[in-house]
Amino acid sequence: MNVMTDEASLGASLSATPGAGAAGDAKQQIIDLMRGFSAETTPGSAAKVADFRDHLAPGTTVYVTFLSGANFADTVAVCKRLAAEGMHPVPHLAARSIADKAALEDGLRQLSDSIALHQVLVIGGAVTTPVGAFADSMQLLETGLFDKYGVTTIGVAGHPEGSPDIPDAGIEQALAWKNAFAERTGASLYIVTQFCFEAAPVIAWDKRLRASGNHLPIHIGVPGLATLKTLLGHAKACGIGPSLRFLTRQARNVTKLMTVSAPDRLVTELAAYQASDPDCGIAGVHVYPLGGLRRSALWSAAVADGQFTMKRDGKGFTVDVDLG
Repeated sequence: MNVMTDEASLGASLSATPGAGAAGDAKQQIIDLMRGFSAETTPGSAAKVADFRDHLAPGTTVYVTFLSGANFADTVAVCKRLAAEGMHPVPHLAARSIADKAALEDGLRQLSDSIALHQVLVIGGAVTTPVGAFADSMQLLETGLFDKYGVTTIGVAGHPEGSPDIPDAGIEQALAWKNAFAERTGASLYIVTQFCFEAAPVIAWDKRLRASGNHLPIHIGVPGLATLKTLLGHAKACGIGPSLRFLTRQARNVTKLMTVSAPDRLVTELAAYQASDPDCGIAGVHVYPLGGLRRSALWSAAVADGQFTMKRDGKGFTVDVDLG
């Protein structure tokens, strides 16, 4: 596949000033992509939110992180709070931060006692040395404990731009294993990716996955509203390559560092790709509120509700609500 050709073709299709019909089509494509978006929080960030209902619609899926060195009880407590406030909490379970099978079962038991547990996100976790018996997410899946505790839907990690922790060959092997696991067990698996800033690498990645036999639906990680300086910091910490170079080019203009950036062009291009390719693996969007939950949630909800206006060049849009 020629990525440059695909990117040029996509850019050409969006560069012409759209007529009323084309703009309407593009707008509906964007609504379709953003509808049902998910968000996430850390226990620390959740403590700064008075009530999630002030920012998110009832039933919104909110992932709750389990960071290295953290107390899993904090993740459980935030999940319980989210459920009480009308959200659908999805806890992270990080393999390299779980001591053994007994600890995993204890965590699932705590969750099951606190919420109607049926969905989790299982990841390896950004820890160089595992704290115990588990080195990767596949070992967690093989325990059989998710079935025991009624978990029917399982998210796994996706890396459109690679991972600093896992070689590309290892990522490919793991994804093939997870596809096979879903087929032989009937488990409902899906992919949630790291946040990205450019559509072309994501599109190329999805096409590679399809060519290699991936059948798991993909939820693309999209950065929420944040300053360029904040986005650069997160990109460096996560070691994402093409997007980091993309942001670095923008940062050469130092006056833009504190400008709040919205992912409207990224969403527009991903929506056009999803609409144009019936075999596209992208099923939805996961919003990372890197600059804080309030504005990212308000922006995402406005887009999902169609409260935005396409830019004249068709390469993005502006929301029609006051983001404060």
